[in-house]
Amino acid sequence: MMKIRYIAIWAFSVVFIACNDETDFERTEEVAETAELTSGSADFSTYVSLGNSLTAGFTDNALFVAGQQNSMPNLLAAKFSLVGGGSFSQPLTNDNIGGLLVGGTPLEGFNPRLVFGGAGPEDLEDVVGPIEPTTDIVLNNPSGPFNNLGVPGAKSFHLLFNGYGNIGNLEAKLANPYFVRMTGSTPNASILELAMAQSPTFFTLWAGNNDVLGYATSGGDGSNPITDQALFNEAVNGLVATLTSSGAKGVMANIPYVTTIPHFTTVTHDPINPAENNFADLVPTLNAFFGALNQVYDFLGQPERAITFNDSVNNAVVILDEDLVNLSEQITGVLNANPAFPGFVQQLGLSAEQAPTVATLMGNAYGQARLANENDLLVLSSRRVIGEVDEFSLNALKGFGFPEAMAAQFSTNGITLPLGDKWVLTPEEQAEIKTATDGFNATISAAASSAGLAFVDANALMQDLANGGVTDGDYTLTSNLVMGGAFSLDGVHPTARGYALLANEFMKAIDATYESNFETSGSLYDIGNYPTNYSPMLR
Repeated sequence: MMKIRYIAIWAFSVVFIACNDETDFERTEEVAETAELTSGSADFSTYVSLGNSLTAGFTDNALFVAGQQNSMPNLLAAKFSLVGGGSFSQPLTNDNIGGLLVGGTPLEGFNPRLVFGGAGPEDLEDVVGPIEPTTDIVLNNPSGPFNNLGVPGAKSFHLLFNGYGNIGNLEAKLANPYFVRMTGSTPNASILELAMAQSPTFFTLWAGNNDVLGYATSGGDGSNPITDQALFNEAVNGLVATLTSSGAKGVMANIPYVTTIPHFTTVTHDPINPAENNFADLVPTLNAFFGALNQVYDFLGQPERAITFNDSVNNAVVILDEDLVNLSEQITGVLNANPAFPGFVQQLGLSAEQAPTVATLMGNAYGQARLANENDLLVLSSRRVIGEVDEFSLNALKGFGFPEAMAAQFSTNGITLPLGDKWVLTPEEQAEIKTATDGFNATISAAASSAGLAFVDANALMQDLANGGVTDGDYTLTSNLVMGGAFSLDGVHPTARGYALLANEFMKAIDATYESNFETSGSLYDIGNYPTNYSPMLR
């Protein structure tokens, strides 16, 4: 059962860039006949953008030059330049590979970009061979000031945090390597301070996504907690008060529900296809093993926790649900009390003397286990581990005297080894995220309204993408990974076409609040001119 994968989500090729046709020339003629573009009451002469990865141009799980050039703020700045907007500087990386180095050493967790490998997202190196990122936060940082102050990974309060860009704080995880690249000779300056130093006349502020997204992408395992509501309120209100203190106008956007983005909706709860990898042949053995455990669940009055597999339909994965009552001790006790259990252990190829050890291991493994159901959300990265052998479990079982082949069989993620908390969002965790998102969005909406700022309901837009799609010009985008066109290969960040769609939505909001006419003058973007994917050969 080693090296088994059960997910095959994509079977189509990707359209990389839409080609122009005769209708494009017709639209060009129509644009020439529309009203002259005006900025209304907005002054775009000094535009700054504050936010996180969604405003930095992050895409395909990395920051790289092409993605930054197609970032939403850069697209907006190009349109603003038509009505008095000034230059717009971004902290461009050194290549189209992605990933970060520290003094020549790869920075863990900051990897090269994902590419489409024919069946789904793959690491760039797995497709093109060895690669060498060149963006080094010690050796080759760019010079500011920067108009795009989007910092991947930043939470709302990080935008006000002094020292967030100081490389000396990196080891203590109090600094962000992307922001280290931007602070230059003022390493302790905050993102907000760098923005205000430019005396902005106009700003976009899209912050707060990471205040819930970090918790969600880590499966709600507690390693990246949701921001406290009071802290969020203080941060957002402080940002708005400072940014508008000299009369600058701007736009704010709210936070999408995680259930609308493909990072949480692509991998189904039942990805195990019995027709693949001879899984159907393993079903009798699996059901015989879990049959003993299911009898214990019945005895303990928890029959709904039964784990069974089917040889004719797709199977759900086995998960760890920390909200379940932990039955570890009870399972171990019932198994040890069963006089037939040593014989069962011998059938597994172990000695009868190992029965107490096996009982303890089964109790620990399955005390909070259950089959996933349609209400659970599996994170996109789980596709890489389902059906794979967990090395930590493998080595632990070998240490208890299990032969390697048997240790591997009982260490298969999502089948014999429950998927850990970080791979799954249970309904209880989803409820936590929604409650926080609703609270944060109420704060964002109130702050924008009280300051007279334009507002983009990004949450509603993402829900529309998930529920049938959004049409812009000749193109309809959906939230489907790869084929939907809106989301990049990480399932969280937009494609270049998705960023163009967002730029259009921001311009419409500016029109509505400041009486500009980007839309009626025909100045919105033709999103079809922007790619939905980048070639693996782009360096």
